[in-house]
Amino acid sequence: MSARFRQDRGQAFPIYVVMVAGLLFLAFAFFAVGQASATRNGAQGAADSAALAAAQRAREELGPKVVAALMAPGGMDDIFKDGAFIAPARIEAASFAARNRAELMPGGWEAGPGGLGQFKFTVKVQTQYTVGKSVIPGTENEHATASATAVLKFRCVLPPGGGAGRPTAEPSGTPTGEPTGQPTPPPVTITCDGQDLPTDPLPPLEKIFAVKLVD
Repeated sequence: MSARFRQDRGQAFPIYVVMVAGLLFLAFAFFAVGQASATRNGAQGAADSAALAAAQRAREELGPKVVAALMAPGGMDDIFKDGAFIAPARIEAASFAARNRAELMPGGWEAGPGGLGQFKFTVKVQTQYTVGKSVIPGTENEHATASATAVLKFRCVLPPGGGAGRPTAEPSGTPTGEPTGQPTPPPVTITCDGQDLPTDPLPPLEKIFAVKLVD
């Protein structure tokens, strides 16, 4: 019986070795999958932050132009047509991608109208780092990519009547020889998400323009 037991144990040993090797391979494979998932998540985070940064920078660029646009007939219809804010927005997107160890891909930038009163920014980034070495061949050279789109939306309207009173002139009786009073531009009020806001001083830009990620 002793000899038989030793023989059975000797035959089982290779099976144990194969099982342990298989379990180790599965463990390393799961680790590789985790590495790939983390890299993809990093790419998506970089894309999201880059798109949001682009829209927020555009909001900052457009802010000073809001009052002038409100005072001009149809001015708010054209505020997004001035493309001067696009270049700074792209620089901001690239900067935030780099902070997250990623970069804009060739052709990975798009900016254009996103509907009535909206402007959208779409970015596609690639991680500067790879998945890393693993039991899966080629992962050491594999980068992750991701895309994201952010929208800059004008969230205000002019109240009925244009949001301003009639221009008022200075009182009569101005001394002879002094310039006569000129009409004083009336204060402009806008309604943002149901709340009336005077534009002097200009309200916080986040109350005038909404920034959000979209699918």
